Amino acid sequence: MKDLVRPSRLAPGARVAVVAPSGPVVEERLQAGLDLLRGWDLDPFAAPHVLDRHGELGYLAGTDADRAADLQRAWCDPDVDAVICARGGYGAQRVVDLLDWEAMRAAGPKVFLGFSDSTALHEAFAVRLGLVTLYGPVAAGIDFVKNARAQEHLRATLFAPETVRTLSSNGTALAPGRARGVTLGGCLALLATGYGTAHTRSGARGGLLLLEDVGERPYAVDRALTQLLRTGWLDGVAGVALGSWARCGPYEELRPVLADRLGGLGVPVVEELGFGHCDGALTVPFGVTAELDADTGTLTLDVPALR
Repeated sequence: MKDLVRPSRLAPGARVAVVAPSGPVVEERLQAGLDLLRGWDLDPFAAPHVLDRHGELGYLAGTDADRAADLQRAWCDPDVDAVICARGGYGAQRVVDLLDWEAMRAAGPKVFLGFSDSTALHEAFAVRLGLVTLYGPVAAGIDFVKNARAQEHLRATLFAPETVRTLSSNGTALAPGRARGVTLGGCLALLATGYGTAHTRSGARGGLLLLEDVGERPYAVDRALTQLLRTGWLDGVAGVALGSWARCGPYEELRPVLADRLGGLGVPVVEELGFGHCDGALTVPFGVTAELDADTGTLTLDVPALR
C-alpha cells in the first residue's frame, strides 16, 4: 500500500464548501459550524441542498441526485479549497456511484473532511482519486460546534498539520508491538458493507487500519469483523488502531470481542486512540505512512497530513 497524494493545507481566506451527502442536517448546528469556520478566517458556504429533506426517505438529506450534485459541484469548483461534510447518518453509499470521478480527478487535489457514514467516500477518494482525506468532526456535528479539543485538533490539522503528527491512546495495547503502514479505515460497518464494490479497496494489506463505530451491539461488531476476516480483507494488515465505540454496549463486553477477532491477526492493536464518535474526537488522515506503537499507545505520522 502506497502513500496517497496530500492536498495543500488551508490558509486564511480559503473557500470551504459544506455538503450533506448523508443524513438530514439541523440548521441551527449548521449555522454554528459555519460561524466557527468564519472565526478561523475561512470563507465557508453551504451547498444548495444541504438543508433538504428527502420526501419519502426521512433519513436522507434530499435526493441522491441532489446530494451528489452538491458534492461534485463543490469539488470541481476551482475556487473551493476544501469540502467538509455537514454530518454523517446514512446515504453516502447511495452517492458514490453518481459522481463523475473523471471530472473530480481533473479538478485536482483539495481537502476532504468527514467521518462515520462518510467512510464510503473516504474509500472512494482513495480508490478513484488517490487522495489523502481527513477523518474528523463534521461541520454541523455537536463535537465540531461545542468541543474545544476537537476544534483545536482539527484547526491544527488544517492550518499547521506538522504540529499534530502524533496521536496518543488513552487505553492499553490489545496486542503489543510496533508496525508501519499507510493509514486507512473509518466506520467498521461501512467498511464491511462496502466490501466488493467498485469504490472500496480490495483489502487492507500493508496498511494501518483505524476502526471505530457507533450504535452497534457487540455481536454486530463481531459480525462485521468476522465478515472482513472471512473475505480476506484483513489479510496482511500491518496493525490496527481502535477509536471510539459509542453506544456499542458496555466496553467491558465489547473489548473481549475486539480481542478475540483481532488478536489472531498477529499484529499490534491499540485501543482508545480518541477518534470517531467520542467527545473531543481527534482528526486522523487516511493515506499517510505512519508508525503504530502499541506499547506506548501512539500513532505517529511520517509526514504532516497536508502539504
